[in-house]
Amino acid sequence: MARKRILITGAAGFLGSHLCDRFINEDFHVIAMDNLITGDLRNIEHLFKLENFEFYNHDVSKFVHIPGELDYILHFASPASPIDYLKIPIQTLKVGSLGTHNLLGLARAKNARMLIASTSEIYGDPSVNPQPEEYWGNVNTVGPRGVYDEAKRFQESITMAYHTFHGVETRIVRIFNTYGPRMRLNDGRVLPAFIGQAIRGEDLTVFGDGSQTRSFCYVSDLIEGIYRLLFSDYAYPVNIGNPSEITIKQFGEEIIKLTGTKQKMIFKDLPVDDPKQRRPDITKAKELLGWEPKVSREEGLKITYEYFKSLPTDVLEKVEHKDFTTYNK
Repeated sequence: MARKRILITGAAGFLGSHLCDRFINEDFHVIAMDNLITGDLRNIEHLFKLENFEFYNHDVSKFVHIPGELDYILHFASPASPIDYLKIPIQTLKVGSLGTHNLLGLARAKNARMLIASTSEIYGDPSVNPQPEEYWGNVNTVGPRGVYDEAKRFQESITMAYHTFHGVETRIVRIFNTYGPRMRLNDGRVLPAFIGQAIRGEDLTVFGDGSQTRSFCYVSDLIEGIYRLLFSDYAYPVNIGNPSEITIKQFGEEIIKLTGTKQKMIFKDLPVDDPKQRRPDITKAKELLGWEPKVSREEGLKITYEYFKSLPTDVLEKVEHKDFTTYNK
């Protein structure tokens, strides 16, 4: 029987590359696509020798053509860190709007099922905790995070429009903070920022008083949730994340303990629209998918720390991003 064919956009990125691995292991023919604006070919170079893997260097904001049959599309192309989407705001908006439109058109033409990667950022700075899928959010459309938040909110809307109007099979995953190997060390997110600072012997930078919370999901758990959602019968958004909530200050203390370093934490002003709470309500994922996270934060952090320690010295060196360094997600 012929292999099922799946297109994965953003394939050279953190999550996209892990999805490529998963679907290769499930014996799919994987068509990977990335324009490498934030992705890294080193994340998928181990797959290039395989007969059931192919790569296209392409921007999905432009017309997307895939020859032959196509069974599934996973749309993970988008800058996802504050440093990136503040530096390339127009591209961020275009990949969420034009890119999603192009891929939905492709899904319709190929009669393929399409899953889009949405985000907990659509909830903004939430007034409800934990955040259920029914919560509509508290967002600032013209704030610094608006280019990312609104791109994702539009992405959900157009995906549902194609589902209800054209009958395209669609799935929507709302991803909460995820971590693990292949994260970029200097992408502005709190976990790699803390680990990078610890490895370099620097004090850990905490924005605000550190009382804001995050919930960290290890990458293998997230990939399993996405896999189950793709093959489910549910078309509406589903939160996938780890509901174990921790303050940023407590998290910094965990990193210092993990790395065995003697750094202290230094506190700076909280960025504009930085969410005070971030914790998923995963009731739907449990009921619909039989999914919940398995990897503890202690176990996942050990693996991630070992990965970062193994990187070449030049990668571990601090990268200055001017104004963008103040935006921790």
